[in-house]
Amino acid sequence: MAINSAPESSLLSLLYRSYPTAVSPDATEPDLHTATPKIFPQTSFSVAEEADVKQWLATISGLQTALSKDDKPVVSTILAQLNSHLATRTTLLGAKPSVADIAVYALVAPLVEKWTPEERTGEQGYHHIVRHVDFVQNSRIFALQIPDEEKVTIDVNDVRFVPKPVDPKEEKERKKKEKAAAQKPAEAAGKPLVVGQGKPEAAAKADGAKGDAAAAGKPEGKPKKEKKEKKEKPAKAAPAPAAPPSPSVIDLRVGHILRAVNHPNADSLYVSTIDCGDAPGTENTSLDEATGKTVRTVCSGLNGLIPLEEMQNRKIVAVCNLKPVTMRGIKSCAMVLAASPRVAEGEDSHAGPVELVSPPADAPAGERVCFEGWTEGEPEKVLNPKKKVWETYQPGFTTTDALEVAFEMSAVPAVQGQEGKPALGKLKTQSGGLCTVKTLKGAAVR
Repeated sequence: MAINSAPESSLLSLLYRSYPTAVSPDATEPDLHTATPKIFPQTSFSVAEEADVKQWLATISGLQTALSKDDKPVVSTILAQLNSHLATRTTLLGAKPSVADIAVYALVAPLVEKWTPEERTGEQGYHHIVRHVDFVQNSRIFALQIPDEEKVTIDVNDVRFVPKPVDPKEEKERKKKEKAAAQKPAEAAGKPLVVGQGKPEAAAKADGAKGDAAAAGKPEGKPKKEKKEKKEKPAKAAPAPAAPPSPSVIDLRVGHILRAVNHPNADSLYVSTIDCGDAPGTENTSLDEATGKTVRTVCSGLNGLIPLEEMQNRKIVAVCNLKPVTMRGIKSCAMVLAASPRVAEGEDSHAGPVELVSPPADAPAGERVCFEGWTEGEPEKVLNPKKKVWETYQPGFTTTDALEVAFEMSAVPAVQGQEGKPALGKLKTQSGGLCTVKTLKGAAVR
């Protein structure tokens, strides 16, 4: 792919310096498609991903052409498109690195260097492009050989305006409504006549003829039918009484962490790939290419509290029906359950120590986990964050002196006084296995 002279030499120099075996020293322009397997030998790309990379390389070429011609409207349009695309992605392909990210960096980094703080992170700024540039130049995934003095200086704390995170579902719904609104005028043209819109000329004449016939004493035609008496509709049955409050509305499952890595944009977070037993194609899941399993991506604030090696290939308990949230550019679709000492109000609740909740080692991924005595009903599909469902029941999550995780009814006002419920219900898998922690007694679990 050819990029005009200025960035081409910059990109070629960057590639040769960072990946000397991938680019010939005699090359006069970068052949990114040929270099890809040498730059990312451990990464495989699907046909769709290769097509996306090709499309982005063409877009970058168009941006360079617009920059060389000082075509500001086109430049603004492409930058806005790039910024919007990166709003929900770490890289152009989501989380996977590609040569397109490097090409974007080579072309856009000099622009970002010259932008004012307002142009970078103001209300009309390109927040996500700035974050992408910072990620590419510093991430070990790309391993670009750029001296510190040549990197774009970016202060991650200098944010002039915090944009509302883009929700892919809301964006899809918005586009659907716009499409429906655009179709309404066309549909209205073919609709049948309705009351108040007038009658066709032929119908009006017929009505006039009927009136004349009535005035002359002529029979108008068929006699009018008598109206039938309306039958009274049976009263609707009263709605079934609401189920009593219960922590069983929370979808707790055995999860299997296949692997975990440091979050590329946040020192306190891990990004884990977790098998939660979801069926293929389930919303907020993806296919793990290495294992062929359906998995969830989960961000957890455990970096610095639990060693990374303890987050590899292990069973945990996951909360699977919290509303997904985007954490520093990566969408998190569940929560890992962990215990920590209870602290007084105002004290740091993240100081540690922290221990993961462990189900039995032989429990299969996806097995439901419930508190003993609170197993009635099915979990809600997604907990409504406005109703504070998780916040209502979580204060009752604790650990016993026997290091078992349990639900303490007295700590949750919404369930107090229910007959037949245990004061302390242990957390068990459906097959009866207990969920435990290593050493923390009387801890808060969340």
